[in-house]
Amino acid sequence: MRAALVTEYRKLVTTRLWWILLLAMGVYMAFLAAGLGWAISQGGNMSSGTGGEEVVLAPDAVVRAVYTIAVTFGYVFPLVVGALAVASEFRHQTITPTLLAEPRRTVLVSAKVISAGILGLVYGLVGTLASVGAGAAVLTLLDKPTFLDQASTWRTIGLSVLALALWAVVGVGFGSVLTNQVAVIVVVLAFTQFVEPVLRFVLGLTSWGAGVSAYLPGAAGEAISGGSFYSETGVGTLLEWWQGALVLLAYGLGLALIGRLTTFRRDIT
Repeated sequence: MRAALVTEYRKLVTTRLWWILLLAMGVYMAFLAAGLGWAISQGGNMSSGTGGEEVVLAPDAVVRAVYTIAVTFGYVFPLVVGALAVASEFRHQTITPTLLAEPRRTVLVSAKVISAGILGLVYGLVGTLASVGAGAAVLTLLDKPTFLDQASTWRTIGLSVLALALWAVVGVGFGSVLTNQVAVIVVVLAFTQFVEPVLRFVLGLTSWGAGVSAYLPGAAGEAISGGSFYSETGVGTLLEWWQGALVLLAYGLGLALIGRLTTFRRDIT
């Protein structure tokens, strides 16, 4: 198992794709966090002229809206990296020598899941710190509170990293089921950027749908960090952080199990 784990991790980090996507994620998250931090400061949420007094947005609301922006919009990056860890092997036909080196397919899938989770922690750190750094910088420049002196803020930041790491595990599971590299990218982008946001909004309009939408993968990821930009705008409800972690982990391991029983059960040449 150890040899398979080391091999799979090296496969991930010896290509250019992982650091290109990591760099893109850091820049994108910093941009979104800075923009959202400015928007909150300029809107009526952090301060208002009603009666001349200043109304300060609750600390946890600032954290969820700005510092966890990577959990809301950036999870597609570790998701894609995890999915391509499997799909790219089928695309470039390296899966054959991989199975010759490690014929125990359960061990191989497990090694891919664990190694992707480790790399997912790197994505989680970079994405979250980019969001926190840019968001806090903008709030400081605009003379607004950053709430970085509160333990609850750092707890949310840590859980944000965990959520993004679990998304890489989900990616491996998805790539194990759908091994076509082009199809993987198209489906991931379509689902994360359009299908689930629309589905969550529609379900949130019904009395029964809000509870159902909480179990969607994106909502589960946001629940881990304790909230998100979506939840602050009143879109649906979220689970407890540990429930969200279990749901997202179940998605990843469940898909990986399906892939093991289907894709990795067939003869591969």
